[in-house]
Amino acid sequence: MQLSSKSHTRGNIRRNFIVLAALFVLINSGFSLSAKSLSAEDLPAPLDKMVLEDGDTIVLLGDSITHQCLYTQYFENYIYTRFPNKRIRIHNAGVGGAKAWDALQRFEKDVAAYKPKYVPILLGMNDGRYTPFNQEYFETYQQDMAKVIDKIKAIGATPILMTPTMFDARARRMNPRGNPDEASISQYNAVMAYYGAWVREVAVHSGYGYVDMYGPLNQLTVNQRKQNPKFTMIKDAVHPNEPGQVVMAFAMVNDLGLPRGLSSIRIQNRQGKGIQAKATGGKVTDLKETEDGLEFNWLADSLPWVLPANADLGVSLTKLGHKLTREALEIHDLKPGYYRLAIDDQEIGIFHSTVLERHIELQGNKQTPQYQQAAKVAELNAVRNNGPVRKLRGEWSRFQGYARTLAAKPEEDPAALEAWEKKIAAYKKQIDTMDQRVEQANAEARKIEDEIFKINQPVCRKFSLKRVPAPKRKGAVKKKAAQAK
Repeated sequence: MQLSSKSHTRGNIRRNFIVLAALFVLINSGFSLSAKSLSAEDLPAPLDKMVLEDGDTIVLLGDSITHQCLYTQYFENYIYTRFPNKRIRIHNAGVGGAKAWDALQRFEKDVAAYKPKYVPILLGMNDGRYTPFNQEYFETYQQDMAKVIDKIKAIGATPILMTPTMFDARARRMNPRGNPDEASISQYNAVMAYYGAWVREVAVHSGYGYVDMYGPLNQLTVNQRKQNPKFTMIKDAVHPNEPGQVVMAFAMVNDLGLPRGLSSIRIQNRQGKGIQAKATGGKVTDLKETEDGLEFNWLADSLPWVLPANADLGVSLTKLGHKLTREALEIHDLKPGYYRLAIDDQEIGIFHSTVLERHIELQGNKQTPQYQQAAKVAELNAVRNNGPVRKLRGEWSRFQGYARTLAAKPEEDPAALEAWEKKIAAYKKQIDTMDQRVEQANAEARKIEDEIFKINQPVCRKFSLKRVPAPKRKGAVKKKAAQAK
């Protein structure tokens, strides 16, 4: 089949446009397109992993999705339970509606003042202004993000660029509000993809940290819609719900190279050497065989990553437990049969010897004392976020309104200027005493954090395995009961 000359011309124009667009992105990303080859010294590697030490601070800078205090809270739960012996502070610096410009206005007091080692940035959802791609808006985003990055580097911190999250066009259509613009709805997720591609290129080219928030949310949504076309993790199209925010927290831990598996215990009775334990993530002591099983003490280095029940779907979709907080127990050379596992005399379950030999995973078992301990950490951290952290973010929301109003001073209209002056005066009454309220909220948050670090310390647990009769099958029990009647 031959193409007409007109079709061929259109194809060339289309290809040329794609090439020019790609070049434009590279140029505006700060890349040099000179003919000179780059040496190895000119190519910094992006951040391989986040290295955390006692006393480090992480500031999470963002918009309303950060202000929601969900993915940030789940990430904190991970830090509190995975590094119980390191006092690592996390400051939420998210404000609803924020663009990169807004982050610049509060940078000194809401970011720099906390002396962070790392600053993950989640901005862009509002910068595109919920319209089809607009070159002017994108250039403004690029310029303001570049300034944010420069400020982070100037205080000696490492920027971590996170792609804007998914805009769920289908969810927006399922929940129409007002008079939605179909072009904006159908194209805005692509706009976020474009912004995210630029973020990735800047991070990789400059050697910063990088987290893909966009890809996992989109891919999991597509996968789930194969079974349920109405599935969404972003009901209002913009703000991920609890499961969606688990996906985001998962992406941070995964992409920033933080420790994955929690612990592993392998027990084996080797001929001539007796019963022995090999473990990672903790220490086994007092291991001994008993008449009908074995027992040992276990002091873990950390606790499982536990999230609230309303986030369970996100845990399941990401396989978070197995991938990022795996707590494995593997026992060989037992006499064939069933064994009752107890931890601190709390029954955890009954398992066949062949299952124990393959290994069982305990991280999601709500009966274990370590799970219950980690759940208390999560509950207390929810109190911290729903109380003083939200109070703190409310203060910065008011400041954002003040900063935007201050920048929008009318120049010529006397009536508009008078109204502006009244509005600024009202804002100033709030802003003048803001520092004291910010410090009070921070103090309240630190007080709760002190309590978290009292209950997040791993405790030595006694494990025991005892051989028991085979459990009765449910069907057999029902049949016996029917016969008795």
